[in-house]
Amino acid sequence: MKWFGKGHAGTTRQADRGDTRHLERFAREHRGVEAYVEPRTAVTETTVLLVAASGEWTRRRVSGPKAAHDLAHRLGIPAYDAGVVGYPQRMREWNRRRAQGDGD
Repeated sequence: MKWFGKGHAGTTRQADRGDTRHLERFAREHRGVEAYVEPRTAVTETTVLLVAASGEWTRRRVSGPKAAHDLAHRLGIPAYDAGVVGYPQRMREWNRRRAQGDGD
């Protein structure tokens, strides 16, 4: 029995063209964007987190680490493995400001 969402129980949603379009649009509309590639886990596929200079961020599924790095290269932005370098401080600060109601 399916209770929530559109997927099937026990399955993860695969990346689609809408995910890629969203990432491309975010990179185009924000300054200083960097990509952080997040590895596949037991519950999610590989994802890429884009973080702008302001700290604003977005995350979407990709078909794998190579696809994430290829996308970053195509967009002309640096890509890092999140499990190695962690996440940028500006992202944590942006999250904190949003949680306190000081965000835009």
